[in-house]
Amino acid sequence: MDKQAYRVVTSNVNEMNEKIHRHRRRILILTVLVVVFVLGIMAGAYVYLQTRNYTDYEIIESVGREDSEGTGFAVFNGNIIKYNQDGATCISASNHMVWNQTYEMQSPMVDTCEGYAVVADKKGEQIYIMDMQGPCGEIKTTMPIQRVQVANQGTVAVLMERNGTSYIHLYDKAGTFLAEGEHHTENSGYPLDIAISNDAKKMAVSLLDVKEGRVKTTIIFYNFDTPGQEEIDNIVGEFSYADMVFPQLEFFSNNIMAAVGNGKIVIFEGVQRPEEKNEISTELEIRSVFYNQQYLGFVYENENEEAPYKMQVFDLAGKEIFSQDFQVQYEEIGFLENGEVCVRGETECAIYTLRGWEKFHGNFDKGIQKVLSAGGIRNYIFLRMGETQKVRLK
Repeated sequence: MDKQAYRVVTSNVNEMNEKIHRHRRRILILTVLVVVFVLGIMAGAYVYLQTRNYTDYEIIESVGREDSEGTGFAVFNGNIIKYNQDGATCISASNHMVWNQTYEMQSPMVDTCEGYAVVADKKGEQIYIMDMQGPCGEIKTTMPIQRVQVANQGTVAVLMERNGTSYIHLYDKAGTFLAEGEHHTENSGYPLDIAISNDAKKMAVSLLDVKEGRVKTTIIFYNFDTPGQEEIDNIVGEFSYADMVFPQLEFFSNNIMAAVGNGKIVIFEGVQRPEEKNEISTELEIRSVFYNQQYLGFVYENENEEAPYKMQVFDLAGKEIFSQDFQVQYEEIGFLENGEVCVRGETECAIYTLRGWEKFHGNFDKGIQKVLSAGGIRNYIFLRMGETQKVRLK
């Protein structure tokens, strides 16, 4: 029987480990290159879609709608409130009725905040409060209503005026009276506007005082939480501005508010007591103001005949995000739910990204009454005369 010879093979362990490391490095480098390539394609596609200008669209879905003459529209937590002198109806984007409220008003006005909405009769005495399910409260005032605002838990602030005295009343979502204050024109000035924070714990009022030909505006801050209870009339801040008029106040959040004046915008911030945090100045007369929780926009008259308007958008620190001239003879300008800016005329519409790119510009054969974003980069909802269209830009 032959003997079989055996040999012992000695492996170079270091060489084997080096081969394994080189293989792993090649796999890692290849993976990184693939990821960078994919991210580059995605970034390029995103930049392309963000900078592309669309001039047409395709209708994905169309639903007929019956509207009375003089109907207005407001966006309400993804749905739409349409309102006129006879009542208000909340409808979904597919035109399904969510709730309905009938009334008789001469000049209805609407305010919304998250899950609550109010409809009030300007210079009248009636207010209706609604949540997402439908009507939940009603207020009957004893004086003409000038301004109304609702907070995110249904608290309603109402500014009223009678015989030279202005009254501010607070109500809960059921319409139950909570608190009141008053301002006598000869002592403190004429109220131009009120604003209430989202949580209803803070409120501000702008008072215009004209004496001996001199103009002064005073902005008073109220706090209905613990800090304000320690102060007279809950007043926690008072700021006066000579030769200035501030006709518009807006809360961006519970602790940030902007006062819009002639040539100046002052941004206040404070958890308990407000302080002047930022200021935006302009030599141009502000024509329109629009905002969301992150940005504040303005429209000015422009000397450019081909583009008679200029818009500027700022963040809450006062930094300019973009500036853009435009020519649309607009009826409405504002932020969409996706953060883009929509400029809407009677039969014309333009949409801008926050980089200032004109994303869409279209002219319509029949009126366009409202524009909403509908998810995705190219999807929108157009409220046309008698029709709701879900569209995709192309």
